[in-house]
Amino acid sequence: MSHLTSDVSLPDYTPANPSALPQQTNVPNQTQSVLVSVVIPAYRCAEYITEGIESVFTQSLNDTEIIVVNDGSPDTAQLEAALLPYAGRIRYFKQATKGPSGARNTGIRNALGKYIAFLDGDDYWTPDHLAKNVGILEGNPEIALVYCDCILIKDGQPFGRVFFAQGQSTRVSFESLLLQSSTISTSSVVVSREAIAAAGGFDETIHRCEDFDMWLRLAFQGSRMAYHPDAEVYHRVHKVSLSADSLAMIKDRVRVYEKTASMLAVSKEQRQIIRRMITKSQSDGYVEQLKEFLERKDYAEAREAAHRANLVESTWKLKLAMLGLRVAPRAFGLLHRSRSVLLQRRTFSRRPTLQNGQTAQ
Repeated sequence: MSHLTSDVSLPDYTPANPSALPQQTNVPNQTQSVLVSVVIPAYRCAEYITEGIESVFTQSLNDTEIIVVNDGSPDTAQLEAALLPYAGRIRYFKQATKGPSGARNTGIRNALGKYIAFLDGDDYWTPDHLAKNVGILEGNPEIALVYCDCILIKDGQPFGRVFFAQGQSTRVSFESLLLQSSTISTSSVVVSREAIAAAGGFDETIHRCEDFDMWLRLAFQGSRMAYHPDAEVYHRVHKVSLSADSLAMIKDRVRVYEKTASMLAVSKEQRQIIRRMITKSQSDGYVEQLKEFLERKDYAEAREAAHRANLVESTWKLKLAMLGLRVAPRAFGLLHRSRSVLLQRRTFSRRPTLQNGQTAQ
C-alpha cells in the first residue's frame, strides 16, 4: 500500500530521547492526487487512534492519504507517541482547539483526494468500508455523498446498530434529513471534496450536531446522497465522546433546526417540518431525562420528566409511563430496564434486509 509522506515530522513533541524523532520530510507535491483523503480529528483519543489508523492501512481500496489533525488535545504527548511509528505514512497537523468542525475543516483544506472520508479518532473501519462507499460514488457520478450502517461499541463490546435503532428512508433528501429518517454517522461518510467545499465546510461555531448541520446544507444545495446497509464502521460510545451526552445533543439539534430555518430559504412545507421536529426534539429531551431517572431509580424525577414530555407532545407511551410511575413506580422501572436490555440484544442480532447499494439514487 502506498501512502503520502507527512508534511512534517510530529512537530513540537519532545520525548525523553529526542534522537528518536524522525527527520523532517518533504511536503507532498500539491499536484499529486489521491482518490480518498481520510480526515481524522484527534482530541482525547490517544489510546484508540492507532486502531483507526491501522483500519485505514488495511483497506481493500488503498489509493488513500491519512490526515490527522491534533485539535489542541490535552493528551498531545501520548497522541504523538502513538503516531510516531506512522511518521512518513500520515500527514499530521496541530492547531489550537477549534472543536470537531475546525479540525475537519483543516483536514478538508489540506486534502488532496477526490473524495473525503471522515474517521473520528476513536472509531475504526472494516477492510471494505472505502471500497463499498467509493464504488457507489464512482458508479453514480451524480451522487456526492455515501454513508453506511455502524456497529455501536461500549466498554469494548458491541451493543447495537445505528440503522436498527433508526430505520432509513429509501431516498435521502433534505426532507428525510430534517425528519431524521436518514441518519448519517460521520465516520461512515465518504463525500466529494468539491461538494463539501462548495457548501462551505463545517460550521466552526457548532460543537455538537455540526455534522447534522453540514448534511442539511449539502442536501439543500442539491448534493445527492445515498447509503448502503452494511455495517462497516465501529463507533465507540463513551463518556469522553461529545455524543455521549444525549440530552445536550438534543438541545443542539434544536439549535441546528433553528439555524436552518433562519439561514436557508426553506419552503413553507419545509418550515412546517422544522417546527414539528423542534417540538419532537424537545419532547425527546424530556424522554431522555425520563430514561436516565428510571436507570437511577429516581421515580419522583422520572414522573416529572414524563409529565413535561407529555405537555410538549402527548403520546400514549408517555401516558402509560405516567400511569405506571404513579401506580407502581418500582415495577415500572424494573420493566423499563429489562425491556432496554432485551431490545439491545434483539436489535444487534437482526440482519439487514436491503442489498448493498440498493438505495443509491
